[in-house]
Amino acid sequence: MAIRDIRVVPDPVLRTPCDEITNITPAVRNLVQDLLDTVDDPGRAGLSANQIGVSLRAFSYNIEGKVGYILNPVLVEKSGEQYGDEGCLSVPGLWYKTRRSDYAKVEGINLEGEKIVLEGSGLMGRMLQHECDHLDGHVYLDRLEKEERREALRYMRAHHA
Repeated sequence: MAIRDIRVVPDPVLRTPCDEITNITPAVRNLVQDLLDTVDDPGRAGLSANQIGVSLRAFSYNIEGKVGYILNPVLVEKSGEQYGDEGCLSVPGLWYKTRRSDYAKVEGINLEGEKIVLEGSGLMGRMLQHECDHLDGHVYLDRLEKEERREALRYMRAHHA
């Protein structure tokens, strides 16, 4: 389909919780293809639908050469802890150390309506949590300490206004 433009903070679509997908329509199929096309680029680990302006619960991923998607993901399990650099396509140019669970498990469906499970540790665990946050209307900056968050938002206002 198409590689879509990425919405950046402070775009309000990034702060709006996404709607569950209730019907697999041609528009949803096109959305998934756009998510797959747009995430399939070196350095991109995940991409949520609202990052391309669509307020539906779907994301694509590109982890260690494996590209895929999930619809209506729900974070069902997490454990352990990791503290490492995190970035975001909607917050270009900024990387901050962010605390996340090391392991995460997400359940959702595919385009056939069948249940699928994505899980993993390290980068995969971080990506699953990061993308589910997006679908709930949050960006990773929300997880930073107050001063780092203020600094990041100042930078975004100055460079992406």
